[in-house]
Amino acid sequence: MGALALDFQSANIHLSDEEFYRLCQANRDIRLEQSAEGKLIIMPPTGWEIGRQNARLIQQLSNWADQDPSGLGFDSSTGFRLPNGATRSSDVAWVHKERSTAANPEPNQFLPLCPDFVIELRSTSDVLLGLHRKMQEYLDNGLQLGWLIDLVNKRVEIYRPNQALERLNAPTQLSGESVLSRLILNVGTIFAHT
Repeated sequence: MGALALDFQSANIHLSDEEFYRLCQANRDIRLEQSAEGKLIIMPPTGWEIGRQNARLIQQLSNWADQDPSGLGFDSSTGFRLPNGATRSSDVAWVHKERSTAANPEPNQFLPLCPDFVIELRSTSDVLLGLHRKMQEYLDNGLQLGWLIDLVNKRVEIYRPNQALERLNAPTQLSGESVLSRLILNVGTIFAHT
């Protein structure tokens, strides 16, 4: 089952940032996002294999971030309040430390900015078109580098601002380029286990 979107706007229901945050906290077992148009997006829990692969990605990014403390890494439970008003969470995210400090976030609230880097991991239940739209939304809101790792087609799509989409078939490694200096992510093991 893919994500489910509830149209609150047509029902003239508008959640403030604080109300949406409280809704998420009251329903911690459900991953919720909110579109810029006010739709509530309910993301189902992942299966064990996707959860395991996502943990491997987070582990690699966290290990790298321990060696390069220029930014902060985040897992899929972190909400980001994008400049367009949407609240999104990616499977993996990273933000330059100076940007997160400048955003002056309140503790226990969503981070009010777009991540510099995100990874979305596609499983069999994810609709590819929806993930393409989400990656484009990140780009439109300031993303510097994004990877859509498509386990179904064994492909990686690389998103960069003002550049054409790049597709790689079952790469073994991905470079963080200038955004995440010296990060080399081993994705060969992820494709090998799907």
